[in-house]
Amino acid sequence: MTYHPPPVPPRDNRRSLRIVLIVVGVVVAVCCLGGAAGGFFLFRTVQDAVGPARSATSEYLNAVRDGDHQRAYDLLCQRQRDQVTPDDFARQRQAQPRLVDYDITGMRVSTDNGRTTGVASVRLETASGETAESISLLRENDEWRVCP
Repeated sequence: MTYHPPPVPPRDNRRSLRIVLIVVGVVVAVCCLGGAAGGFFLFRTVQDAVGPARSATSEYLNAVRDGDHQRAYDLLCQRQRDQVTPDDFARQRQAQPRLVDYDITGMRVSTDNGRTTGVASVRLETASGETAESISLLRENDEWRVCP
């Protein structure tokens, strides 16, 4: 009589495949959630840096558009206000084509040796046509100021 080992039960490949798919699904979900959280925090960091400079640019351009020259003058940096009086600023603004509308198309903020500056790229629609310009900004005493 010959000895025959007992037959090996057949493997359930479906169960192994199911376990692998569950593990892969969990890994993908964790990666997606981590990427989404990282992207959100990166977005918030950029907004916190750029948002106030963008607001200052909008406030200045709104004042210019509305003809509120005193308000626009008050939003200038100290160096610029030292160079021109409010009346001279108003005359200069009145000599330029009237601002009808604007769109801030880009914003860049940087800090170098403790001095924080920004540049806003804007599209200006004036009574005489449309132009693209850059508006320089400076952070003075924790406030953003237009500083041409």
